[in-house]
Amino acid sequence: MMSMNCKIRLARPQDAEELLEIFRPYVLETAVAFNYEPPTLEEFRNTMEDRLRRYPYLVAETEEGLMGYAYASPFKARAAYDWAVETSIYVKQGHPGQGYGRLLHDRLEELLKSQNILSMYACIAYTDHEDTHLTNNSMHFHAHMGYELTAKFPKCGYKFDKWYDMIWMHKEIGSHDGPPSPVIPITALDTTLL
Repeated sequence: MMSMNCKIRLARPQDAEELLEIFRPYVLETAVAFNYEPPTLEEFRNTMEDRLRRYPYLVAETEEGLMGYAYASPFKARAAYDWAVETSIYVKQGHPGQGYGRLLHDRLEELLKSQNILSMYACIAYTDHEDTHLTNNSMHFHAHMGYELTAKFPKCGYKFDKWYDMIWMHKEIGSHDGPPSPVIPITALDTTLL
């Protein structure tokens, strides 16, 4: 069961090293991430700082350290896509089912709504035959969080001598009736309550 003193807060540049250690096994041991090699610490920190200029980048912190992180990225670079984001969530391996992913997701969604974001998308590795490198836990988690399957791209990723699919799932978190309100950068929100 999840520690009751888990705090969800905005990531800080000094968190990068610990977060990279959470991400590293997803790259080296699983097909969850399609990277073959983990990014360098500098690359990871630069990406984190870039995301924080506009979107939430959150960590789940306990007395044991950081248990996971979640962030939003641009869905696409063009202006018409401003109200849609791609989301990513990683929980420290060895701590599944303890609620960290849900806490991170719920707070991420809440902040994105405050920014006037209307749609959340998740790009997820998928397989018809689960193996030691990939289960479909991420797909099930997102379905539980209210996402719907949007698209499937068969056999588009090759890793560990096997072809894996990719699926996109989406969740609408705002109304698409009429013109949208401008997106508010995370830096313009009062996040002192985090």
